[in-house]
Amino acid sequence: MSAAEFLDTNVLVYAYDDGAPQKQSIAREYVKRAAAGEYVISAQVLAELSTTLLHRFRVPMTPDKMIRILDALSTVRVVHLDEELVRRAVEAHLQYGVHFYDGMILAAAERAGCRRILSEDLNAGQEYFGIKVENPFA
Repeated sequence: MSAAEFLDTNVLVYAYDDGAPQKQSIAREYVKRAAAGEYVISAQVLAELSTTLLHRFRVPMTPDKMIRILDALSTVRVVHLDEELVRRAVEAHLQYGVHFYDGMILAAAERAGCRRILSEDLNAGQEYFGIKVENPFA
């Protein structure tokens, strides 16, 4: 099954951010729907989520809590990293001038057949590789 929409890391992070209650409410709905199979993420998104919550968060998560979060996300479809995805990320960097790691998000969404990326970080309204970006918090 091909997912129609891709969730960027920031959407997942807000689901656990008590400091932004309005964004948290929106993000939690996306996470709930992702766990039901409505959205796709990448292994990079899981890694970025983990490092943000474990190390960069105002109140860092404990490793035990992070494992529970990852377990809760285990039903979400995940695009895995390989050399072709890295190459496509470099092509995104060249073509669109995005940071390499944003290019990885674009490449993963493209591989998954997504038509939309939900992200606060990429340019809302812009298309990359034919995939439109929308800011779910706007």
